[in-house]
Amino acid sequence: QVQLVESGGGSVQTGGSLRLSCVDSEVSPWIAKTMAWFRQAPGKEREGVAAVRDDAVEIYADSVKGRFTISRDKNSNSLYLQMHSLKPEDTGMYYCAAGGWTRFLLSDVQYGYWGQGTQVTVSS
Repeated sequence: QVQLVESGGGSVQTGGSLRLSCVDSEVSPWIAKTMAWFRQAPGKEREGVAAVRDDAVEIYADSVKGRFTISRDKNSNSLYLQMHSLKPEDTGMYYCAAGGWTRFLLSDVQYGYWGQGTQVTVSS
């Protein structure tokens, strides 16, 4: 059973940084072949932010390229999202997701396991 728990959200000003973490709280064997971060702003659809696959393929949404970095530590069953140069439009609830091997890394239907989310608020 994969239970994902996110942390690291908070409130920052424009240009600030945050580092999100996601841990499999059950400390179960790492079964996920693809891990990702999604976000959802009020009144908007959930969107893929960044994803990493077992073969080290990474993908980022155009809106975050060059500012966000996804990383994964299988030894500690953890996934991270380092966010720099944050903008007000980055505001939203950020979710960690895990799923099987997929070519469509930023498609939310590819992921069967989700965390509860951590809020990120960027003020101007």
